[in-house]
Amino acid sequence: EVQLQASGGGSVQPGGSLRLSCAASGFTFSDSMMSWVRQAPGKSPQWISDINRAGSSTNYADSVKGRFTISRDNAKNTLYLQMDSLKFEDTAMYYCARGNRWGYGTRASWGQGTQVTVSS
Repeated sequence: EVQLQASGGGSVQPGGSLRLSCAASGFTFSDSMMSWVRQAPGKSPQWISDINRAGSSTNYADSVKGRFTISRDNAKNTLYLQMDSLKFEDTAMYYCARGNRWGYGTRASWGQGTQVTVSS
C-alpha cells in the first residue's frame, strides 16, 4: 500500500521558516518523481515544486521560487521542503505527491498532509 505522510508544519510568523518532511512507503521511492502540493481553504490545489528521481533537477511555482527548496533522501525514502521567508499567502495544507507538475495524482493519493499557518 502506497503511503505518504507529511509532517513538520506549524504556526509561524511572516518571514519565518519551516522544514517539511514526507515519509514514503509502499513503492520504490527512488524510481518516482515527487512533488509538493498545497491547498488553502476554499481554493483549488496548487502544485508548488517537483524533483526528479536523483534529486538533481527541481522546479518551482513562481509563487515560491527563491523562497522554497525541495530535496530528497532516497536512502531514507523521504522528501523535504525547506520554506523560508514565509508569507501570509503560504498558509495551507501541504501534501507530498508522486509525479511532477504535469501530473501528481489526486487528493486521495496524497496521503496525510501537514498544516502550515503564517500569522502575526
